[in-house]
Amino acid sequence: MTEQTNFNNLGIAELLIEKLNLNDITMPTAVQKKVIPEILQNKSLLFQSETGTGKTLAFLLPILQKIDESDKNPQVIILSPTHELSSQIKSEIKKISDIKTILCIGGTPLKRQMETLKEKPRVIIGSPVRIKELIYLKKIKTQSIKTIIYDEIDRLVEPEIRDESIELLKLLPQNVQLIGCSATIKPNLIKIFEKTLSSMRDNFSVEFIELPLEDILQKKITHWAIFAEQRDKIDTLRSLISALKPDKLLIFTSKTDQVANITQKLQYKKINCEGLHSKTDKIQRKSIIDKFKSGKNKILITSDLAARGLDIQGITHIIQMDLPSNDDFFIHRAGRTGRAGKNGINIVIGDGYEMKKYSNLEKKLKIIVYPKSLHSGKIINPMDLITNV
Repeated sequence: MTEQTNFNNLGIAELLIEKLNLNDITMPTAVQKKVIPEILQNKSLLFQSETGTGKTLAFLLPILQKIDESDKNPQVIILSPTHELSSQIKSEIKKISDIKTILCIGGTPLKRQMETLKEKPRVIIGSPVRIKELIYLKKIKTQSIKTIIYDEIDRLVEPEIRDESIELLKLLPQNVQLIGCSATIKPNLIKIFEKTLSSMRDNFSVEFIELPLEDILQKKITHWAIFAEQRDKIDTLRSLISALKPDKLLIFTSKTDQVANITQKLQYKKINCEGLHSKTDKIQRKSIIDKFKSGKNKILITSDLAARGLDIQGITHIIQMDLPSNDDFFIHRAGRTGRAGKNGINIVIGDGYEMKKYSNLEKKLKIIVYPKSLHSGKIINPMDLITNV
């Protein structure tokens, strides 16, 4: 009989395993089985795995294990594209380790972060711009940095932030270990980092690990399509919420200004909800997310930027008020539900043009989209209306 792979087999220390058990995490996921041994061997790699498959722990467990607590300097830098994701990673570390970790993100006074750095953190999490700034100011010492992680790496190399992300790498020791992960990694990313690191040291290569699809999008998530003209979308949304009575609903829109518009119109109709977008201030963002996580608020309206990387358990429904121009964004949106072995429902409310796009996406992603209609306060199959005429 083949021995089942557990965290001990992967080389994870007993102390970390005990903390995992306290959080009801007893067996590694497929991505963790594949990635943990590679990181423990100090290999640089980019890995791609579907949303909700355990990518964060796949890199956190081995990098925390490798930290030398006798060295009081920072040893790990974790980059993320949003405040929420940075805070979330810090929370994940706190669950399994007492290693000192701090956030260095924009929107927080620089002076306060300089003071926090005096506490001798071993792990620094934040944005490329802020961390690079603190390195230039000689507030972050880089000589002991062993590993840099790019979480949601596809977002960290988008044009508006790519230069900062790459330049930061050049400020670190030549032998730094590079780790990048996302649900969607384009082939050109490997070339970008290999080119940068090859200029720092000879014979450098980045290993690429692509986990076989677990078909979460196809098997764990049911996809619906509801037609509505642009002018009727929010009324349709309101009726849909009333019919669904969701336990935990995340609503997406591509436009930041529409977050506030949708939120206000739902609240006017006495629907308890809150909105989160990239311009929401840090304190309010934390409050909004905490209430949604706890279930105090069951409906959250958000933009793609604000929601990227959010790992909130128990989301039962996703509603997309438009189809994003980027297919990867659709995957990231839908992937907020159907996690941890549970099923979820992803709904697109779209006009004629968007329904055509959705049909093309159905073929491309090999999903099945079920048309739905709202009638007399209920969600029905449109064919039922024809049959009953």
